[in-house]
Amino acid sequence: MRGDSSNMTSTVSNARRPSARSVVAALIAFVAAVAGAAAAAGTRIDGVRVHQAPDYTRVVFDTTAPVTFKVFTLTSPHRVVIDVADAAPGADFDASEAVVDATTVKSIRGGARGSSYRLVLDVTEVLKPNGFTLAPVAPYGDRLVIDLFGATSVGASARAQPRPTGGPRQVVIAIDAGHGGEDPGAIGPGRIAEKRVVLEIAKELERLFDQRSGYRGELVRTGDYYIPHRQRTEIARELRADLFVSVHADAFVHASARGASVYTLSERGASSEAARWLAEKENSSDLIGGVGDVSLGDKDDLLAHVLLDLSMDANRSASIDAGDAVLKSLRGVARLHKQRVEEAGFAVLKSPDVPSILVETGFISNPEEARALGRADYRKKIARAIYDGIVAHVERKPPPGTFVAARSEQRREHVIRRGDTLSEIAARYRVSSRRLKEVNGLSNDMIRIGQVLIIPAS
Repeated sequence: MRGDSSNMTSTVSNARRPSARSVVAALIAFVAAVAGAAAAAGTRIDGVRVHQAPDYTRVVFDTTAPVTFKVFTLTSPHRVVIDVADAAPGADFDASEAVVDATTVKSIRGGARGSSYRLVLDVTEVLKPNGFTLAPVAPYGDRLVIDLFGATSVGASARAQPRPTGGPRQVVIAIDAGHGGEDPGAIGPGRIAEKRVVLEIAKELERLFDQRSGYRGELVRTGDYYIPHRQRTEIARELRADLFVSVHADAFVHASARGASVYTLSERGASSEAARWLAEKENSSDLIGGVGDVSLGDKDDLLAHVLLDLSMDANRSASIDAGDAVLKSLRGVARLHKQRVEEAGFAVLKSPDVPSILVETGFISNPEEARALGRADYRKKIARAIYDGIVAHVERKPPPGTFVAARSEQRREHVIRRGDTLSEIAARYRVSSRRLKEVNGLSNDMIRIGQVLIIPAS
């Protein structure tokens, strides 16, 4: 019996033991299943943002890895559909809960479609989508971007107001808040973003200029969206701006760096830009149109080169003068990083026919300056300083044909004598001390014997 029992046990054990082939097959099936599940779950859609620009709407989806997708449109009702391959929503992602503050996108919804995930944008009209992916850049990871363009989009041309003919006009200041949308700019302590700080300063600048007789402020970027550098300068040209000021808040690897700076385009940058514009006939046809009304399209190459050189030299000189006035004004409210106007090759300064400056309002990477820039009262002080500097510059050298130029013809001058004080001079000519300082670019009441003050019309 013992022998029979032993044989029986052996038979049962052999029956339960799988073959080597079946083990391998099972392992392959398991690995394939795990790999398939990992592929499906490996790319997640974790978030969505919508940025409304004047001429398009940008929808951005945060993904955990680069994605493959296809995008198409449907009608009745109007929809934009994005199928993202091998993707699934993250645990906290619900497309229907997305905050949509856009004129063309009403809502966003999503759902699984096999191994893909389908996102549907319910839109108000026929739109032309353009989709692409973006690589990670702080503070974002991989992103899927869908830009939506439509027939009713409003571009810079629609916002530009033609200059009146036959009479004085306003001085136009184009105010550019740096970065925006998917480009947050520098990120400071407490996650304070440069793009938001500079937009608030820009809006305050616009308000100040719009309150002043003879001036008009025009925001280049009016909301949280991105505009390429070349397009920013093009908007200034279309606005026929007398001055372009780009507002930023710097960052550096060392948190100790601090202070405000003002930049103009370097001579080397101006020279290379002149060559680029002359080489592009479609640009040169109406090149000098931002401030003057000279066309280069009907000029021979030599004359066009001479005219452009003269234009850019004059505008670089005006840029430096404006930068000096703004830097002097900033000295009264902020520490300066540099005591003189710096020159650099910033692309945003490369308009050939609009004087342009870039103002770094401080280092947002510096904890103390980040806290200051986070306060509305300090942002207003910075805006006021930039405004005062620009006004002082314009009042000294007003653009021809403007209300400011017409007023300047009526102004007087006063040579400082021993015993003069600013308040007494203001009272004598029936103007305010603040207006007197503003016109003369003074940051305080200090005056010197022999100094010539411009007395504005009372």
